[in-house]
Amino acid sequence: MPVNYAPLPKRTPRWLVGLTWAIAVGLPVSLLVVLLVLLPITKPAMIDGFILHQLGHDPAVWPWRDLLAAAALVLIGAVVFGWGAVFGGVSTWLERKIAGRMQSRIGPNRAGAGGYLVWMADALKMLLKEDLVPAEADDLLFRAAPYFGLVGFLLTFVTLPFGEGIIVADLGVGAFFVTAITALVVVGILVAGWSSNSKWALFGGFRSAAQVISYEIPAGISLMVPVLMAGTLSMQGIIRAQGGAPWNWFVFRNPAAFVAFFIFFTSQLAEANRTPFDLPEAESELVAGYHSEYSGFRFGLFFLVEYGSLWVMSALAITLFFGGWQIPGFHADQWVAVRGTSPFPPPAWWGMQAASMAVFAAKTYTLVLVVLWIRWTLPRIRIDQMMNLCWKYLVPGAFACFLFTLLWQLLVSAVPRVELASGIALSLVALVLVALFLKQTRDNIYSVAGDRIDLSNW
Repeated sequence: MPVNYAPLPKRTPRWLVGLTWAIAVGLPVSLLVVLLVLLPITKPAMIDGFILHQLGHDPAVWPWRDLLAAAALVLIGAVVFGWGAVFGGVSTWLERKIAGRMQSRIGPNRAGAGGYLVWMADALKMLLKEDLVPAEADDLLFRAAPYFGLVGFLLTFVTLPFGEGIIVADLGVGAFFVTAITALVVVGILVAGWSSNSKWALFGGFRSAAQVISYEIPAGISLMVPVLMAGTLSMQGIIRAQGGAPWNWFVFRNPAAFVAFFIFFTSQLAEANRTPFDLPEAESELVAGYHSEYSGFRFGLFFLVEYGSLWVMSALAITLFFGGWQIPGFHADQWVAVRGTSPFPPPAWWGMQAASMAVFAAKTYTLVLVVLWIRWTLPRIRIDQMMNLCWKYLVPGAFACFLFTLLWQLLVSAVPRVELASGIALSLVALVLVALFLKQTRDNIYSVAGDRIDLSNW
């Protein structure tokens, strides 16, 4: 009688599945909840109210007020750094899963259920690996280079909103601040390439710096389109100038903004070194570009910045073009009415803040998934094609959108209904395009029905 030697399917223990899901959902959600509570209560008005009503001191003369505010900022910085690290780590796992699914592979499936804990294993590995410094490298600059990029990445969270009142500082020049502070990333890239004392790292640093600096120009010009439409550089002001419904988003209210979004999004992909613009990590010599000589923890910092930037670039696009945290059906006067005049807001206000954070996170993570999808769909382009795209097409296109917006705003001031008509029309066009794209995606999946693998442990 023949014996069946087919291996039995491996089953992940239930306790491991439960533990993995608890970490997968609980860790990022808990950090968002901490930000939901921490950011509003550390505002100066709330701190002063706490000192006055709870401690019984006059905030103007209480000697520990500044120390309390400084401690709150340090705590916020620690939580934001933790959020960026967790998001970057989870994004590496998600990208490997998406890559495996698109290439008919399983992907990581050993560390934790579904391989979710693999990003923690990678972080632990890089922390424990030896931190090597080349003998002929500039020791101080070599060690400091990753922190330039890290600081440039983390400081963008100062003006990035997570919700209606969930922001570190609503600067009046928030959009300008984000554009300026990201220049530190270029400094880190150049310093890393030069201080390594390696010609390959130096070439990679020059190439990456040229790419980032070039694409900052169309990104900055296209960013001015929503700024002109909102009449403010404040990130919260730009969101409040939009609405919760799609036809109230800037991307649809102005035909030039529809084009400017794609210019901005493409430029952000190039600035973040994402495919098809990942030339800094794709040297013809098969080395890693400007961070070729790095290892261990400092090597991990570069990738933390790269994957954490997925949230930054997506959150910026959502803020500028897609209504940010705006909840459909809610208006500015409703927020004011719920907030009241008390220094400590009522529970209903906190519930609305949680809803606004959920809307913003859902929009942002949807765009993050699009970025991950693009990496495993489009081929890498050459360096000359990348520069031609920037200087011959994106820069003139961004200028054209800028000039069109100036004329469009004059038209809107004379005929306000034209903006609503544009919003409804372009929303319907976008809906049709998304439906056609999803249909094409479904047809592509069904067309390769014979190319199947066992995803029982996916």
